[in-house]
Amino acid sequence: MADTAAAGDRALSKSETVYRQLRERILSGRYSAGYRLVLDRLAREFTVSAVPVREAVRRLEAEGLVTFTQNVGAEVTGIDTADYTDTMQVLAYLEGAATALAAPLLDTARLDEAAALNERMRALYGADFDPVRFTELNERFHRLLCAPCPNGHLLELLDREWQRMALIRRSTFSFVPARPAASLDEHEHILALLRGGAPAEEIERTTRAHILRTMEAYLEAGRRP
Repeated sequence: MADTAAAGDRALSKSETVYRQLRERILSGRYSAGYRLVLDRLAREFTVSAVPVREAVRRLEAEGLVTFTQNVGAEVTGIDTADYTDTMQVLAYLEGAATALAAPLLDTARLDEAAALNERMRALYGADFDPVRFTELNERFHRLLCAPCPNGHLLELLDREWQRMALIRRSTFSFVPARPAASLDEHEHILALLRGGAPAEEIERTTRAHILRTMEAYLEAGRRP
């Protein structure tokens, strides 16, 4: 029994090692969209069996970084630009409206929590930047500000679009490395408007513009040679 447990620990360690290295290569752009992850070849490269490689690739698939296609296998997930653009535009307008409606109901505790999330994102933005984690915290920030919105139907629509964006790709910040810093500053501006009781129209307009700037940064990056 002990030998079996020890073997399991070793296998887990190998899987974790492969997972972290593959993830870093994808997020850094070394493995770009469409790059095929051939399990046998990766197993030889990492000097492991195919099992930990398969486990690592499955984790990456769950994160939306890898896609399995029949008769093709595992490959790095790309982004459908048209779908991404449509979804971001919808998110911009829905979030703008939801944040403006939620503004009178946002208490100090919730705003402080949002500010703390923004600081956690800022701490991530450095040499060891993790765009997937950054994106997760970014979504939590926006959900937190929208949550008190009294229009339940609007929140349902917004949740559906957040889920759609997660299916397109969990993170786009790896493609626009200069965008996170500006995004964090824009978060602070939105929080200042909310704390200061700014007009609903200004809150809605500022939130919408903030989201559209991320979309525009991604599209601009895609146009570069």
